[in-house]
Amino acid sequence: MTSDQRDILEKARQSLAAASHLLSGAYHDFAASRAYYAMFYAAQALLEGKEMSFSKHSAVIAAFGKYFASTGTVPSELHRWLIQAQELRHSADYGNIGGVSREDAQLAINRAEAFLETAERLIGKDS
Repeated sequence: MTSDQRDILEKARQSLAAASHLLSGAYHDFAASRAYYAMFYAAQALLEGKEMSFSKHSAVIAAFGKYFASTGTVPSELHRWLIQAQELRHSADYGNIGGVSREDAQLAINRAEAFLETAERLIGKDS
C-alpha cells in the first residue's frame, strides 16, 4: 500500500463514518452523498495502485469498471453500485431537500461499506 492509497482510504473511511452520522441525524440527502464519496475514494485508491489518477468523477468510474469490474478483480455489482450511488448523490446534492429516503441512504451506506471492505482487502490493510 502506498502512502497515497493509505490517505485516500482514510478519506473513504471518514466519509463513510460521516454518512452514518448524518443518517442518524436524519440528514438522508447528505448521508447518501457521503456514502457515494466513500465508494469514489475507494475506487480512486484502487486506481492509484495501478498508477492511474483522474480529475473527473466519470473517468474514475469508467476506469474502475474497465480495470477492476470488467476483469473480474471485483464483482461487477460494485461498478453498478458506484454508478447508482453517483446518481443518488446528484439527486441528493442538486435536487430538493428530502429527495433521498432513509432507506435509500441506508442502502447506499451498506453498499459503501462492502465497497470499501473489498478495496481494503485488495490493497491490503495498513492503517
